[in-house]
Amino acid sequence: MTARLDSVEPAVRDPIRIDFEGWSIEARAGETVAATLTAHGIRGLRATRTGADRGVFCGMGVCQDCLVEVDGVPNQRACMTSIDRPLRVRRQRHGQALAAEVTALPPATAESLRTERPDVLVIGAGPGGLSAAIAARRAGAAVVVVDERRYPGGQYFKPLAVDGEDVAPPDAQHREGLALVRRALEAGVEIRTGVMVWGAFAPAEFTASDDRGAVRYLPKAAIVATGAYERGWPVPGWQLPGVMTTGAAQTLWRTARRLPGRRVLIAGNGPLNLQLAAELLAGGAEVAAVVESARPGARHLGALVAMAAAAPSLVRDGIRYHWQRMTRGVPMIDGMVVAAIERTAEGLAVTLKNASENGGHRRFEVDALCIGYGFEPSNELLRALGCRHDFDAEQNRLVTRRDGDGRTSVAGVYALGDCTAMGGARVAAADGAVAGYAAAAELGLPLAPALEREREAAKKQGDRHRRFQRALWTLYRAPPYRIEQASDDTIICRCEEVCFGDARAALAEGVIAAGPLKRATRIGMGPCQGRYCRPLLEALLAQGSDRQPDEHSGFAPRVPVKPIAIRDLASASD
Repeated sequence: MTARLDSVEPAVRDPIRIDFEGWSIEARAGETVAATLTAHGIRGLRATRTGADRGVFCGMGVCQDCLVEVDGVPNQRACMTSIDRPLRVRRQRHGQALAAEVTALPPATAESLRTERPDVLVIGAGPGGLSAAIAARRAGAAVVVVDERRYPGGQYFKPLAVDGEDVAPPDAQHREGLALVRRALEAGVEIRTGVMVWGAFAPAEFTASDDRGAVRYLPKAAIVATGAYERGWPVPGWQLPGVMTTGAAQTLWRTARRLPGRRVLIAGNGPLNLQLAAELLAGGAEVAAVVESARPGARHLGALVAMAAAAPSLVRDGIRYHWQRMTRGVPMIDGMVVAAIERTAEGLAVTLKNASENGGHRRFEVDALCIGYGFEPSNELLRALGCRHDFDAEQNRLVTRRDGDGRTSVAGVYALGDCTAMGGARVAAADGAVAGYAAAAELGLPLAPALEREREAAKKQGDRHRRFQRALWTLYRAPPYRIEQASDDTIICRCEEVCFGDARAALAEGVIAAGPLKRATRIGMGPCQGRYCRPLLEALLAQGSDRQPDEHSGFAPRVPVKPIAIRDLASASD
C-alpha cells in the first residue's frame, strides 16, 4: 500500500464486527486484531506444541507469539493484521498441515521476481528513515521508503489508526509524526507500507513481500533504519498470556486507544516505562506500580544537569510523567526487578525481588504485566549484507561500524537509528538527515549550500542528543540480567519451549558452540528465529569464559530473516 496525503490520518468509520471462535465482538476499523481481542479480555491466541497458551508479547511482529487464523488463513500475526472488514478469527493450533495447492507451487528465482531500481531505498519509516528519505529527495534522488506496518511513523510515533467520539485525539507526539510523514510526501518521497523486507544479498540487493507478492529491489544506495525490539526478561512465567513488552502495551494505547488490562504493573529499566504509566493512567487504567531496576537519586545530579542542557524539553516531559504518576498515587519502586510470574484465576501474580541481590520480595496481582528491560537491534539485514559490527560491552549488543555520514563497511549501504546503536528517536532523525544527504551526494547529486548547512546542523543536533542519551543512561544504569540465576525450568526459547536446563545439559555434554547447541536442543529454530533466545544463549556460552560475543558468534542471519508465506517464494512462477 502506498501512503498518500489523504491517508495520513484515519477517517471516521463505523464499527466492524468480527467473529472469534463463534463469539461476535465489536472492533474499531483500523485497529489490529490483537487490539480488539485484548480489549475484550481475550489473551490466549496461539496453542504451542504442548498445548500451552501464548498471546501478545512484542506487539510489533517480531516474536510470532500472537499468531491466529484469519478467514481460514493460518499464521497471521494478530498484532500486524488490521481490521478493515468483518473477519473470522480462530486461535492458531500447532502443527496445521499446509494447503495442497501451496506445496505444489513451483519455486521462483531471484531473477524472476519483479524488480525495481530506485535511486535510494530506505528500509523503515520511523523518524530516522523518514528524515533520511526527505533529505535524499530534497537533494534530487528518487526515493522509495518501505515499511512492514500499515501506517508510516515507526515504533516511536506509533500513529493513531482509529477515530471516533470515544477515541482520545492525537497527542503532540502523534502530531509530530504526522507532520514528518506529510513533509516526506510533499517532498515527493514514495512511502510503501505493508512491505516486509526478508532478504538481503551483497552488494545491495533486497527481497521483500507486499500485497502483490515478492519483489526485488536493486537500489543505487540503501539506507537501513529498521530500529530495535525489546529484550525478553526470562523468569518463570514470562511466556504467559498477559505478559507483554512495554512497547506492545504502548502500541495498543497509542495506535488503537486500547488498554492492556484494567490493572497493570509496569516493570523494567528506562524512561519509556514511566511514559507508558502516564498514558495508561490517562486512558483509565489502574497502574499498580512502576518498578525500576535502577536507583536514580541525588548522586546523579550531574547527569540531570547534562540532560537539561542538551534537551530541556525531554526533561520537562519526564517531570510531567512523574507528576501524573504521583498525583494518581502510583508508587515508584526503585532497585527491584520481576522475579517470577504465575497465572491466577483472575490474571497474573507477579513477584519482585531486589535487582542487585536476593531478598526484598514483593507481590502484585494484576491483569497485565508490561516489561521493558532494554532493546536488541534489528540488524539482521545489515549482518546478512556483511556490514561489520563490534560488540559494545556497555550496551551489551552489536554496534554497526559507520563513519560520520552513516556509511557502513559495505559500499552504497548506510545505516542509522537503533538498529545500529541505541540513541533514541532524536538521534535517529538527525542521523537520518545526514545519511540521506550523504547518499544523494555519493550518487553524484550536488548539494546546494542551503542543504550543506542543513546537513551540518543535523550533525550538531545528533551530537547534542547523544550527550543527552549518555547522561540519561548514567541516570538509569542498572544491574544486568544475571544468567546464572535463571532456574533450569525457566524457558529460554519461547517458540520451541526449550528450558535453561536443556541448554545447560547440552553444554555439560561438550556442546559449546551456538550452531551445534541449536541442533541439539532446537533453541532458535522457532518462527522468531532466535531473536529472544540468541542473546541468552550467547550469555550462557560466555559464562565462565573470557569470550565476548562478536559478529560471528550466535546464530548467523539467514534468508528469509522473517517468516514469509511459501506462496511469496513461488508467486513469480505461479
